[in-house]
Order: sequence, then structure tokens, then C-alpha cells
Amino acid sequence: MIAVYGKNLSEKNRPQAEALFTYIEKKQMKYVVEEKFMKLLRDNLAIRINADTFSDFKQVKDKSEVVFSLGGDGTILDAVAMVKESERPILGINFGRLGFLASIGKDQLQLAVDAIERGGYMMDKRTLLELQTNRPLFEDSFALNDMTIQRRDQSSMITVNAYLNGELLNTYWADGLIVSTPTGSTGYSLSCGGPIIYPSSQSFVITPVAPHNLNVRPMVVNDDVILSFEITGRGDSFLCTLDSRSKAIDSSWQLAIKKASFSANIIRLTDQSFLSALKSKLSWGSDQRN
Repeated sequence: MIAVYGKNLSEKNRPQAEALFTYIEKKQMKYVVEEKFMKLLRDNLAIRINADTFSDFKQVKDKSEVVFSLGGDGTILDAVAMVKESERPILGINFGRLGFLASIGKDQLQLAVDAIERGGYMMDKRTLLELQTNRPLFEDSFALNDMTIQRRDQSSMITVNAYLNGELLNTYWADGLIVSTPTGSTGYSLSCGGPIIYPSSQSFVITPVAPHNLNVRPMVVNDDVILSFEITGRGDSFLCTLDSRSKAIDSSWQLAIKKASFSANIIRLTDQSFLSALKSKLSWGSDQRN
């Protein structure tokens, strides 16, 4: 059974979304739709779907073999948080913009459904990071892309003391600090000067945001370490994020990052690869002058 999840779809994507559900039904494949997304499809896009709904993935976890994520990369991040430790494979259909994780184009819908039906696809196991704190902060304490510490509501920089397995790694005077997985290396970390990391690399990337000391550069470390952080600054409040989730914290919070005990399984079609995504999404290896 397919569990279908999404957040937002615009009117311009209505024909493709409707075609997807029509084709799934034509193939007589059973599917269920997340409750809020079903309401959006029916009320906003007037798409009539004859399917059961679920409000909590636990209701369909044991019956679902795969999750269809309809949207962009942000929707996939939410889908990962939804499936949690079940590690159900996620197929991202790109109704968004860049679509680095949501790699299935709107013109590949039937091809993707056929691949799921016959099992003709590849599955990438992606590392997740886990945030540990001295008191509860997030309901789901893991992330596929990154954890960040940022300044909040003040103009001055913050100070982050970073420790690797208990030993002082560095003191960062900056606007913030990013700890990303290989998957997240092509996101916020990349925009702040971090390196691109191959998805299967067993590593984390520590990237400062606008550091005061220009000799401070991003650093790649093994993902079997524990990274911990102390935060100070002139302001009373800072921002901690896990993927698209964010919470305000203060200097009394103790934060630590380690590799999560489970992974995210991202489906790709057999003719796709991380390198082909670099070429198509980031114009990797091309010269626009020629």
C-alpha cells in the first residue's frame, strides 16, 4: 500500500496531481492519503479521490510499503519526520523548485508508479543526525539535513564553544553554526561555503555562518563522534533548528549531536544518481560561456 503525503500544491500542479491518482487507481494499487493533504486536494484543488485517510502514520505504518511525498525537498523532510524509525522508503515527486531530494519530475509520474509496482528502483540509505538536550526541546529530535544554532532578534554575533568527544574543537564567533549530514551538505551549509559531501560518506560537516575570524573554515568530521555546544551572546535568546523545525533557546541549554540509530530511505529511479543531480540541479561540470 502507498501512503501519500503532501503539504501544499498550487493550482498549476492540479493536472499532474490528478493524473497521478488516476494512474494509481488504473493500476489498481491501494493507497491512503494523509488527512490534511486530502482536505487540501478536495477543498482547494477540487480533486475527487476515493481513498481512506490517516492522521497519524502509526495508523498505516504496518500496511504501508512506500510513502509518496508530493512537493519539494521540504516536504520530504517532513515525510522523514513522519515515518520516523519505521524507515519506510520515501519517493519524492517534485512539485516544488530545485528538487534535490524530490528527484522525480512531474513528467515521470507514470514511470515512477510503474517502477514501484515492479520494484524497479534503487534506494539510498541516508544518515540522520540526532539532537540531545538537557531537557525536552523538539518532539522529533532527528534531522535529515542539518541542525543549526543561530542568532535571534539581535544584531550582534553569538559565541559557540564546540566540543568533539568532550575536547574543545573551536570557539566560533559568528552569526551561527551549521552541523549537516552529507544529504544536508547541498543545502544551507553549501550556501555558507561548506563542501559538497557524497551521500554515502560517513561524516558530518561543521559550517560557521558569517564567522568573525576569516581563518575559520568548514570542517568535516566522522559521524561516529559526539559534537556538543555551549552558546553565549549579548542577546538572551538564540534559535535552534532541526531541518524545517525551529525553537528559541537560551544559554542554559546544552546541545549535543550524534548519528541517529536509524536512517531515511530515499527512492530513486535506476537511471538517476547523485552525480546526475549535481549536473542537472547545480549545473555541475558545465560552462555557461560555451
